[in-house]
Amino acid sequence: QVQAVESGGGLVQAGGSLRLSCTVSGMPFRVLNMGWFRQAPGKEREGVSCITGLGDTTYYSDSVKGRFTISRDNAKNTLNLEMNSLKPEDTAMYYCSAVTMSSLSCREVNYWGQGTQVTVSS
Repeated sequence: QVQAVESGGGLVQAGGSLRLSCTVSGMPFRVLNMGWFRQAPGKEREGVSCITGLGDTTYYSDSVKGRFTISRDNAKNTLNLEMNSLKPEDTAMYYCSAVTMSSLSCREVNYWGQGTQVTVSS
C-alpha cells in the first residue's frame, strides 16, 4: 500500500516561512526521485521543486527559486520543503509525489496523499 502524508501547511503572513514535510510508506523511498507540486483553485497543477533519490540534483520552478529549499531524509522516509519569503501567490494545496526529473524540469509520476494547505495573507 503506497501512502504519502503531507503536513506543515498553515496560514502565514507574507514574508513568513513554513516547512512542509511528506512522510511516505509502501515505496522504495531512497531510490525514488521525489517532488512537491501545488494547485490553487482554478489553476493548473504546478511542479514546485524536485530532488533525486540521493539528493545530488534538484529542480525549482522559476517562481520559487531562491525562496524555497527542498531536502530529504532517506533514513526517515521524509521529503521536506523549506519555504521562505512567502508570497500570497504561493497559496495552494501542496502535494508530494514520485517524479521524473532533471535540473531543468520535473514531472510527477503519481498522485498521492491529501495534500497540505498553504495560505499566505497579504
